[in-house]
Amino acid sequence: MPLTTMSAEAGRIARSVTLPDVRRATIICFFAWTFAVYDFVLFANLLPVIGAELHWTGAQSTGINTWVTLGTALVALFVGPFVDRVGRRAGIILCVVGAAVASLLTWLGGYAAGALGFAGLILLVLIRALAGLGYSEQAVNATYLNEMFAHVYTDERSVRRRGFLYAVVQGGWPVGSVVAAASIYILEPIGGWELCFVVAVFPAIFMLLAARRLKESPVFAARHRITELTREGRPEEAQELARLTGQNNDKGGASLPAIFRGESRRSTLSLSAAFLLNWLGILAFAFQGTLILVNGKEVSFSGALEVLIVSNVAGFAGYLFHGWLGDRISRRTTISVGWFVSAICFTVMVLGPAGNFGLLVGAYALGTFFLLGPYAAVLFFNSESFPVETRATAGTFINALGQVGAIVGGALFTLTLSAAGPSAAEQAAAWTRAGLVWGCVPILLSAVAILFARNVRPLRSIRVDDVV
Repeated sequence: MPLTTMSAEAGRIARSVTLPDVRRATIICFFAWTFAVYDFVLFANLLPVIGAELHWTGAQSTGINTWVTLGTALVALFVGPFVDRVGRRAGIILCVVGAAVASLLTWLGGYAAGALGFAGLILLVLIRALAGLGYSEQAVNATYLNEMFAHVYTDERSVRRRGFLYAVVQGGWPVGSVVAAASIYILEPIGGWELCFVVAVFPAIFMLLAARRLKESPVFAARHRITELTREGRPEEAQELARLTGQNNDKGGASLPAIFRGESRRSTLSLSAAFLLNWLGILAFAFQGTLILVNGKEVSFSGALEVLIVSNVAGFAGYLFHGWLGDRISRRTTISVGWFVSAICFTVMVLGPAGNFGLLVGAYALGTFFLLGPYAAVLFFNSESFPVETRATAGTFINALGQVGAIVGGALFTLTLSAAGPSAAEQAAAWTRAGLVWGCVPILLSAVAILFARNVRPLRSIRVDDVV
């Protein structure tokens, strides 16, 4: 094939995605992430109910959650290389299916845990590990939408809106969390905690049908074609297509070692450290917030759910704010400042007087605003920090290390609670101490760690005018 033909092929790839395609993808990714979050947070939010039904102690509940988190991290590690080899669209479909299967089977795992003892607990942990596919949705979304936005939002004004648009999609986290809390209110009294998981399957079916209408990102389509040409023994044509589409064909393919080479090394190490540390705080306040409030702050379980709903509404506003701010100043600075303020707010919450509902609501809502909100910037920042051939691998690896942080946090919480005395006062003090040391401090350290990452420019995609 003549090299001049590569220009026509690059133009065809560039024209394969239009603005309506990107808008459709944005909507689908928002709902896919929302329902993935619903399943992902539901288990932790229902831990007090599940634990009471199966007669688990507080330490046993956090210990089981730690094993579930470990399984989630291991599953999530395999998603990135799959997405970098097979495609962004296929990755989104895989994540949607994984979240649905995890929800459907969780009720079975609950029955098994009650009837089969230790063997049943193992089955429950394995089932919940599948939630790692749903958890990976946010990293795949960030990779996919960053490439899609870079394709159609190319003028100076629209480039400064990319982060805000992604923030709306990432807002599926607090929306999914609120839906999960509301379902507990409505469905748990009707059919028990199992019904909450079974219901999650039905919207996932519609999302699977919708995801089939997604188009592959032009950047990945070009990368895939370059790989095909190289394998066919046509290196000159592969090199020409890489030049026309702004890619480097000399780099290795999708693999974990590749993200620790060259310029990628600094981004991988700093972002991984920030994610790992910050997820200790995520575990403490986004997943075990109800446990801290119920066991450490004398708040009823229904009251804890009310605080959870209010804080997640604040979290959604936080996504929009930090996405908007990240478009105007450095995303790195936006993330660091947000997490620093969050650490202060949660410190006020855990050290505040027990039973002061107004103070708890205010501090928890503000803490969530500045804890979750920066993820609208950090996930977009992740995908901007790596080349196309390892973008999803790096994003999901860093995302999975967040789960490693949750594992570490879960183990530390369990040790702290296990070492406390049996009295209610001693247990309450242990929850407060664990929230401060293993929640607030790591959030503060994550705000420092993110500053070691490279500042990067927004992605630039294939433009028709450049190749035809």
